[in-house]
Amino acid sequence: MIIKEVSLEIDNLKLDGRLYLPDEKIPYPTICVCHGIPSGIKDADDGGYPSLAARICNEGFGVFIFSFRGTGKSEGNFDIFGWTRDLSAAIDYLWLQPEVDRSKIALLGFSAGAAVSVCVGAQDKSIMAVASCACPANFDSLITNPEESIKHFRNIGIIKDKDFPAYDGEWADNFKVVNPLFYVSEIAPRPLLLVHGEEDDLVTVDNARMLYGQAKDPKKLIILSEIGHRLRREERAVQVVIDWLKEVMTGVG
Repeated sequence: MIIKEVSLEIDNLKLDGRLYLPDEKIPYPTICVCHGIPSGIKDADDGGYPSLAARICNEGFGVFIFSFRGTGKSEGNFDIFGWTRDLSAAIDYLWLQPEVDRSKIALLGFSAGAAVSVCVGAQDKSIMAVASCACPANFDSLITNPEESIKHFRNIGIIKDKDFPAYDGEWADNFKVVNPLFYVSEIAPRPLLLVHGEEDDLVTVDNARMLYGQAKDPKKLIILSEIGHRLRREERAVQVVIDWLKEVMTGVG
């Protein structure tokens, strides 16, 4: 396995990323992974997204992981519309890499990253497929009280600048714009996978059902029993995603 450190530039910000490749022999079908909003809690036994990237790479895929603005080692402050711009920059980067098969780039998102993946993937026709895990149908709960949400994000360190946002209302309005329910039907005719934990108490399973009802074929909904929100850490969920990616991107299922 080859791992390349990557620095993306967007909106005068530098974003931290890594590209995982099985080797350097051929262009690979490539998965761009989009993380969710950090919980602010770190588990010592959690290998994080690098562990997930290595797992998928071992199945024969190129995998790109990166930290959205405001998170990890990336610069900036958390802003959901900014996250859509970050993802577009990541896709543009992959498009230029000789190791990446341009005709086979898929998005794999988790939670808020899944929402961003649905919205960007729907509009960017270069994306071959979208896999969405624990995706909210909308962000209504975050915009009910923007001041409290901003305070929370400051506390966990993803809003860093005291003067950000300049206007709370505009920051909150961006969550109305990045609304997966508005966009999910536009992913078709490209394949869509929705995976959700039946016991998810943060983004309830009703969100998956709403998105599935709005989406068009080809689409697939997998609801996993006895599983909560953090699907990245659930082997059953990861295996479902890998099997689906193999089927839709390489014809091997």
